[in-house]
Parts: sequence; C-alpha cells; structure tokens
Amino acid sequence: MRGRRWGRPRGAPPPQPVALAVVVRAADFADLAGHGLFGGLSFRAYLRRVAVQLRALAGHGFEVHLRVLDPVDYEEYCEALGFDPADAAARVAYAADPELAGEPFVHTGQRLAVLLPELADDHQARVRITIAMAALLAAVGEGPPAERRLVAVMRHAVEVGSAVAAGAGDGLHLLTLRCHGPEDGEELTSASDLLVERGRFATAGRDGEAFCVTLAAGLAAGGAGAMVLHGDPAVPGGQTVRGWALHGGRLWPMTVREVLDELADDVGRGLPFPPAVVPLPGFPLPVPPAAEDGGGPLD
Repeated sequence: MRGRRWGRPRGAPPPQPVALAVVVRAADFADLAGHGLFGGLSFRAYLRRVAVQLRALAGHGFEVHLRVLDPVDYEEYCEALGFDPADAAARVAYAADPELAGEPFVHTGQRLAVLLPELADDHQARVRITIAMAALLAAVGEGPPAERRLVAVMRHAVEVGSAVAAGAGDGLHLLTLRCHGPEDGEELTSASDLLVERGRFATAGRDGEAFCVTLAAGLAAGGAGAMVLHGDPAVPGGQTVRGWALHGGRLWPMTVREVLDELADDVGRGLPFPPAVVPLPGFPLPVPPAAEDGGGPLD
C-alpha cells in the first residue's frame, strides 16, 4: 500500500493481521494520558515503545493494520460501548473496529518519522470519507431505488474523475471540491493530488477515495458547489487552472471569468492565490445518465 511489502516464501500462508491504534500528535497524547493510558510515559518514550512493538510484530511475521488513536473518537467509542478508556481491551477493540472506513492502513516498514505523517493524512481522509458517505446516503434515501441511485452516482463520479484526468494532461495536478450536502446544507470539502500518466490516473490513494465519495454526495444532493483543477506548477508557462460549477446534480464548465472569481473566493476562505496562474475554461464532462433523456439527475 505504502512502500514495498516484505516478501514471504512462495506457498507460505498469508500473514496474520494484527490491529494497533497509535497516537500521532503530542496534543492528542496529552489528552489521552488523562485517562491513564500510558502509565506515566512521555510522548517521546511512548513513540520509542511503538517503534519497538512494530519491529517485534514484523519480526514475527504479522501484518500490522494501523489506525490513529484519536481522543474524541476514542472517548465516544468507549462511551457508546461501555468501555473504560483506560482498559487495554478498549484500545484493542478500537484498533480493530470493523466500522473503520476503507481498506486498512498496512505498516510496510516505514520509520516513525515517515509513518506518523502518512497515518495522520490517512486518518483525515477517512474522516472525510465517513462524513461524505453519510451525506451521500442521506441524499439517495432508502430502499431498492436508493441502492440503484447510489450505484449510479458513484459510477458517474468515477467517470467524471477519469474524464478530468484525461483532459488534465500528464503531470501532478491538484483537484479541489466544495459542495453542499442534503437538508441542512452542510458544506463538504475535499482535495486530492492527481498524478496523470498517459491520460490515466497513476495514483489515487485514500485522498482520491475521499474525493470520489464527496463528489458523489454533491452530485446526489443536487446542491451548489465548485470543482477546480490546478495544473502542474512545474509545467513551463504558468500554472493552468480550470473550473466547473456544480448545480442540479451536474458539473458545468466555468468560463475564464468564473474561474478567476472562484480563485478569489478561495482567497477569502484563506487559501493562497496561485502564482503565475493561467485561467482556462473548463472542458465538458460526462453528463449524468438520467439527464440525457430529460429526467432528473441520477434518478
């Protein structure tokens, strides 16, 4: 998943998975230490113990699945299931919680200096997936028609992503999205690096998953929003920026003026204005299937 997995002899049984929850930030460690989880260890000493534990598990042939030990989430988890947060069994159950969004984060031998930022990014993407999936399920409703609608909107989100990759050109781009969920109009946001080689995604990763689910939620809810493609800044001639407006369950190409307005709005939200920007109009993207015959989007 990240880096090269350790090999095993041909014909050997697959490694036994073991789940482990790890604190990645000193502030979170301080919050959790109030529950008596770490026996008076400092954060530095705790991380040394984690490094030893990871090496020992790997040395015994285990496949280690990691998740972030998040104070708020962990406390809510323990309260919901009646665990004492200080109980080791609570941490074991939390680490192996099957409700965790997406495939497990598998430790592949990284040093902690590399592992902790990767794990933190993975955690944030999982949070976005969970929030976006809740908005998506609320937008599609319930029952068999909702299931068909869910499949259709997810398929369409993937088609849109593939079309953006094909039109972006090779290189490393950034794709950002803001949209509104159903009912209360909660704003959903997502961003994903987009590495394109020969007109196709070269990598997607957890951020790509979060982006796809967030886009599906925005399409299904039919609310307003915007998707912006920031071109590879390493390409000579300036960084190209294209945009699409989201409304009515469909993405519509922005004009150059609208792209500049969207970038100005981003500055108002605290984002930097791209240097040497070259605004371009958005190109046409796939139309939702139901919209082609005059029906409602993805009905």
